[in-house]
Amino acid sequence: MVFFDFKKRGRTPDYIMITTLFLLVVFGLITLASASSDLGKIRFNDTYHYLKHQVLFGASLGVLGFSLAYFINYKTYRRIALPFLLSSLALLCLTLFTPLGFSSGGATRWLQAGPISFQPSEVVKISFILFLAAWLSRPGSTRGKNVAGGFLPFLFLSGGTAFLLMIQPSTSSVVILLFTAFVAYFMSGAKISYIASAIVIGIIGIGLVVYVSPYRLERFTSFLNPEADSAGSGFHLSQALITIGSGGLTGVGYGKSTNKYRYLPESIGDSIFAIAAEELGFVGAAIMVGLFLVLILRGFLVAAKLGDDFGRLLMIGFASLIGIQAFINIAAISGLMPLTGVTLPFVSYGGTSLAVFMTLGGIMANISRYA
Repeated sequence: MVFFDFKKRGRTPDYIMITTLFLLVVFGLITLASASSDLGKIRFNDTYHYLKHQVLFGASLGVLGFSLAYFINYKTYRRIALPFLLSSLALLCLTLFTPLGFSSGGATRWLQAGPISFQPSEVVKISFILFLAAWLSRPGSTRGKNVAGGFLPFLFLSGGTAFLLMIQPSTSSVVILLFTAFVAYFMSGAKISYIASAIVIGIIGIGLVVYVSPYRLERFTSFLNPEADSAGSGFHLSQALITIGSGGLTGVGYGKSTNKYRYLPESIGDSIFAIAAEELGFVGAAIMVGLFLVLILRGFLVAAKLGDDFGRLLMIGFASLIGIQAFINIAAISGLMPLTGVTLPFVSYGGTSLAVFMTLGGIMANISRYA
């Protein structure tokens, strides 16, 4: 097996996919520069503090990750899928159960090693999908149509990973990972009854967790009736809707948001789409959504051309991950579903997230060379 693909051998990548991915990165950095300007000035006396951090610890590492992933033959990942998953879950356990874990905002999601901190849950997203694709595509496998050797192990693997993410707590990561797993499992040839059962089990499990968790239940009830407590639990959603509505068709102008610091919570995190919609209007927001759609559709089109099941499931899993996370973020901040706290891929502030998604994009680009 060839480890590095330095010679294309007549194969060319999907340039539309690659161009769209880097347009999203640029769009994200431009949006973050505006969304974080007031916050950076107030907290650090540096208008571009957050942008510099995103470039240094996100984009630069992301370019490196993309470049390496682009030249590594994607079939190599099949051999390291299990140890990679176990290693990422071990990092997640270190975050949860050792002093190396760093807590912020009531959640323990960061692993601290001196001045460096990162979120192992972001790495788990890649490792989980890698292992699932390798496991489901093993030659002669009937795991999509077998209960004891397929469906039950699938539930155990998904449930165990979801449990570790849930106790961080990170409900949104659980939802994203589970739905991505369902898509990959379905595309592997699993019976509809298995998928339906898995979805029902997942919904019931998440529903029970929400019901017994006061802050999660509060998010759900405020979504149903945000006006009931617009100054309390419904404040975030109310301000997000006001911010989006203020943009109109063409926006108030880049850098001219009036809500990005004083009123809108998490303006550089899960609310950043609202800032883009306010400053760039419906037109700018539609362009951002369009870029996500193009990237996802190209992923599925490439997957449809692949003769290798591992590459096909890997591409489907990664494209689904990006699509599901983007949809949940945009839908939540637009009032179409309860707020989740999930970030917008390539756009929201977070070095680990940006580096991981750009590396993921590099793997997708490598796979596209074999379509």
